[in-house]
Amino acid sequence: MNRKKERMAGFLFIAPSILLIMLLIGYPMIYNFIISFHKVPVNPKKSMQSVGFGNFTKTLTDSSFYSALGVTVLFTLLVVLLSTVAGLAAAILLNRRFFGKKLVKALILLPYIVPSVSLIFAWKYMFNNTYGIVNYLVVDILKLSERAPLWFDRPASAFALVMLFSVWKFFPYAFMSFYAILQTIDKTLYEAADVDGANGWQKFKVITLQEIKPVLATVVTLRTIWVFYMYTEIALLSGQVKTISVYLYENAFSMRDMGKAAAISILLFAMIFSFIMLVRKKVFRYE
Repeated sequence: MNRKKERMAGFLFIAPSILLIMLLIGYPMIYNFIISFHKVPVNPKKSMQSVGFGNFTKTLTDSSFYSALGVTVLFTLLVVLLSTVAGLAAAILLNRRFFGKKLVKALILLPYIVPSVSLIFAWKYMFNNTYGIVNYLVVDILKLSERAPLWFDRPASAFALVMLFSVWKFFPYAFMSFYAILQTIDKTLYEAADVDGANGWQKFKVITLQEIKPVLATVVTLRTIWVFYMYTEIALLSGQVKTISVYLYENAFSMRDMGKAAAISILLFAMIFSFIMLVRKKVFRYE
């Protein structure tokens, strides 16, 4: 009887949270699924028209969709890979005692805690073709170019700069995650490896990598989701990087095609969910 009362009390305690989640997440997801099969009029007073799988067909036959998807996959792959490697490398380097360690950690975490808008405008100021410090160094100091490059106005350079910004902005998350797990690894494992004559790479592969694998899977999973759907940083830095989030925004708010935008979001959810499940299965296949 007491266990039944405890269960009921526990359910009552979490009921408000469940209700809030259903209102904030469940309802929009269900509504998004519904409108993906309809043509949504701009005038909210008019009723929606059912189009079946028309929005999905229109999306899958649109070449712009595949172009944006290709850019997004490449962007996500590079950002996740570089930010994960940079975070892991920084965590390993700082996993020892040295003078100024706290200052170095503070500097690493700085871009992660500073508001994105401030960092974005700082980068745009740095690469401004008139008064930016980067163009001053390239043109006036190093004499590498006669004219100031328009960094954010060219697709290739804009893509590279947005990618580097994303790596710099978000690699501290990977650093914090890896640094925390490295603190828990038993030092005697490395001492035993030294006795056996293992080199640095062997110790990393056999000890460090095996111990951080769950955290690695989590970091890659979360970072892939966040980068795949990234919009704010990309849109504010440059209009030349046409990722899938920009494509979705343009369909929803520029073309006012909410039904197609809803269909795009469902397709993206299916893609990213399948990819994440595959990654996690591969990571844990030996456990």
